[in-house]
Amino acid sequence: MASGNDRIGREQRLLKEGKKKYIAELGKQLIQLREGCGLTEPESPLETAKHIYRIVHTLKGSAPMFEFVRIGSVAQRLVELWEWTQREKAEASGPMTALPFGRCAEQSQPLLRELELELEVYKRELELDEQQEQVNSSFLQPNGERLLILDDDEVLRSYLVRRLRMDGYEVDEAADVATAMKLLRENSYHLITLDLMMHPDSGYELFEFLKNDPTLKWLPLIVLSGRNDVNDKVRCFYLGADDYVTKPFQYEELGARIYSLLSRTKTFEQMAFRDPLTGVYNRRFFDHQIQVELERIARYPAPISLAFIDIDGFKSINDTYGHRVGDQVLQGLAHLLQNNLRATDMLARFGGEEFILVLPNTTGPDAKKAIDDILRQAHHGPVAQNEGQAFHITFSAGIAEWSAGMSVKDWIGLADGAMYEAKQGGRNRTILYAGTPPGEAAGAQVASPGSRKTVMIADDDNILRSILIAKLKHLPVDFREAANGEEAYQSLLRRPVDLCILDGVMPQLNGFEMLARMKEQGNRPEEMKVLVLSGRSREEDISLGLKLGADAYMHKPFSMVELELRVKEMLNLS
Repeated sequence: MASGNDRIGREQRLLKEGKKKYIAELGKQLIQLREGCGLTEPESPLETAKHIYRIVHTLKGSAPMFEFVRIGSVAQRLVELWEWTQREKAEASGPMTALPFGRCAEQSQPLLRELELELEVYKRELELDEQQEQVNSSFLQPNGERLLILDDDEVLRSYLVRRLRMDGYEVDEAADVATAMKLLRENSYHLITLDLMMHPDSGYELFEFLKNDPTLKWLPLIVLSGRNDVNDKVRCFYLGADDYVTKPFQYEELGARIYSLLSRTKTFEQMAFRDPLTGVYNRRFFDHQIQVELERIARYPAPISLAFIDIDGFKSINDTYGHRVGDQVLQGLAHLLQNNLRATDMLARFGGEEFILVLPNTTGPDAKKAIDDILRQAHHGPVAQNEGQAFHITFSAGIAEWSAGMSVKDWIGLADGAMYEAKQGGRNRTILYAGTPPGEAAGAQVASPGSRKTVMIADDDNILRSILIAKLKHLPVDFREAANGEEAYQSLLRRPVDLCILDGVMPQLNGFEMLARMKEQGNRPEEMKVLVLSGRSREEDISLGLKLGADAYMHKPFSMVELELRVKEMLNLS
């Protein structure tokens, strides 16, 4: 036999279904009533009036059964208005029939308007009920959230663990702070519930532990306490608690607070840390999380690699088909990458058509193999379709494995430089950075400070500047940068350099104008070499550069290998 709760639940479901059908039928009936009470008198007034009466009589009788009290009240007034149709003396023709019909039809208009308004209100109420059911369904079926329950009360802790698991959460438990710390180091959690008064350590000890760990400081935390003391509450909120629940409490309240806090945290993450177009992490989250990953490696040494990915020919897609198609291509590649990642990998949109992928516990060669596999998948099918047209893409990727002492900027620069080499090598490929990490001289002793050279990179393309620095930083050189010719000129007057890598076309003062001014003023540093980089390969440009004193000329795009050889030659580095 079904329990009382089952019976109540079944009755509620039946009532809900009845309400939905009633509202749907009311919409149809209102159309008929509007037609029957129209401005023009029908051919058979009495038959029409009787039809109107039957409709409003049905509305009046069934509305209270489905708790539509206001509809029932309006329908009652309509029934009274058309009650004359049920009298025996009502005849099918004659002046006595026409007169009541016209008057009743006119007096029905405001009542029908009331019914239409009630219909809209009740439809909205049903929609809100359905939305609430979806929320409740989400609450009863969490999306893999993992919780940690810390409480030395074994009975309460066991009860909470069982109830939360019944609601679909993954739950771990700890009876003391030391055990909780161990679990927090070993696992990832979405929320903690914390008892304040425990032995031997109080719950306050965990606040300090969480605050000092960058991987845990933003973890949502609910305090459960038997003390309803305002000072305790204030102290916990200042220390970083997100909520405070006083024992004894109803589980339903705690469950709702947990759900609400997890939902807000997820929403905040979507707004603050997700790229709105592709749904992957954004640059802000990457900058934060990469530090977390490196701090984790400092505690538990392991390999970690980074891949810098750039869509080939993306500008031509935008120019030819428009940004709408370009956006679909970005979404398609993001989807392809995400579908091939492990749970521990991190994908972020770095900007434009560039994505960056962090692969923990992965060597450089293994990372290259993983990205090669994804590139092969990109060859097999389109990443987007628009109006029946399929769009296939390839990408270029650079990969670098992190080594001890390497800064994040240098690490990204190495991967970015390797990606640039992939572009120069014909695109549609991955390149693993195989050079010596920054700070180490390949095949030679580290140079002493006095023997280091200084290189000025003067180019308004900040990305190219960072690539050049990353590619050449293993050499015994120090770098200075300038974003335009005037800035480079003034800097060189103050402090000469051994080599100036100079862009031929820059704002304020281009490379050729800078060389011309130095030649005219006679203030070029005597030992300074000049390597001109230019996107123009015209013979007259090359001749002009050499005539003005350039020692070498390379046109963009150029080979990074050739550039490095040229720099070594000009600085007399073996």
